Amino acid sequence: MKIQVLGTGCQKCTSLAASVEAVAVELGIDFELEKITDINQIMAFGVMLTPALALDGEVKVVGKVPSPNELKKLLQQ
Repeated sequence: MKIQVLGTGCQKCTSLAASVEAVAVELGIDFELEKITDINQIMAFGVMLTPALALDGEVKVVGKVPSPNELKKLLQQ
């Protein structure tokens, strides 16, 4: 699974990256984590609010840091 965190590097973006990585490790998911900080790349996803989370190229969360339980549900779909 490719996990992409879209954000300019703010505290929420960093928090989202750490949270999603911890949940993926806890679930035993084989994943690659990519942090996308370039505003043009972020906008190419159609994202105007950060942080955002994309799984395998599909945006799942925009403008917030989901709880660990929300992340578990997203990663197990």
